[in-house]
Amino acid sequence: MCSHNRPHAGLPSAPRIRRGLLTVGVVLLGLLAPAAQAHAAPTPAEIEKQIDEQWTKLEPVIEEHNATKAKLAKQRKKAAELEAQLAPLELQVQATRTRIGVLADQLYRGGTLAQVNAFLSSGDASVMAKRLVVLDQLAHDKKARIADTLTAKAALDAVKQPLDETIAQLAKTEAEQGTRTKAIEAEITKLNKLRLQAYGSGAGTGALAPVPCPTAYPGGPAAKAVQFACRQIGKMYGWGDDGPSTFDCSGLTKAAWAQAGVSLPHNARSQRAAVKSVSRADLKPGDLVFYYSDLHHVGMYAGNGWIVHASQTGKPIAMRRMDAAPIHSFGRPSS
Repeated sequence: MCSHNRPHAGLPSAPRIRRGLLTVGVVLLGLLAPAAQAHAAPTPAEIEKQIDEQWTKLEPVIEEHNATKAKLAKQRKKAAELEAQLAPLELQVQATRTRIGVLADQLYRGGTLAQVNAFLSSGDASVMAKRLVVLDQLAHDKKARIADTLTAKAALDAVKQPLDETIAQLAKTEAEQGTRTKAIEAEITKLNKLRLQAYGSGAGTGALAPVPCPTAYPGGPAAKAVQFACRQIGKMYGWGDDGPSTFDCSGLTKAAWAQAGVSLPHNARSQRAAVKSVSRADLKPGDLVFYYSDLHHVGMYAGNGWIVHASQTGKPIAMRRMDAAPIHSFGRPSS
């Protein structure tokens, strides 16, 4: 007799073992998949890089906002001047309209015709001729009054039309600016949250003044400007601000040179246009260093290759190596 080998009743067959291993494998893959897909928390350096990239896009918008505010201030001044011009014209139109109203009332009531008949009732031809001359003068006077009214009204409209257009444009720009302001503030809030996530505080890391600020005393108005800027080290960045507790980049340089009696606009590009150029070799503490091709950042030269500047949201005013960002040009305010 021959015997046939068969699996033991208490052990699984090979196909069952393979199916079991496949099931276990699927379960393990399911357990491991989330771990493989999970992302490690970004490092402070990665978040700092992200902040810098976003800030590079945001700072030009802030500087444009500053330029728009300056433009709005000029437009408001223009509107006030036009309104001042309107006041006497309004009075003139009202006065001429009153006079014309009196004449119209006389004509309606027939008073003028009765006066003319009485005036002409004379048998003397010479007296009649004189009275006709007087009537012609009166008619001319009425025409002149009407002409004066029309002229005053035309002058009023000529002034009022651009005023209305200016005010309408102001309202539109202010509405747009309000929307942009909210967007900027929301973006800055996001940046601050990122920084808090990275560092646990808004101050970042590193010494704010690694060297004396300024590194050399320049004397004159520049000394007042740069010393003021240096005294602000440690205060926080505030977009659109020019002190006394927070500053943005052009707000710091504007406030600093105001200490020396020099008025600068609150916009980096406008400051570049308002100051004379100097070469790198001629830089002195107090000079302005402008950055990027679109001139959206400015700092104050503190000497020996250092600047003091308000860099970006969440960071305090600090010193930095001048060449840490692409330089556009250099400028020197003058009193």
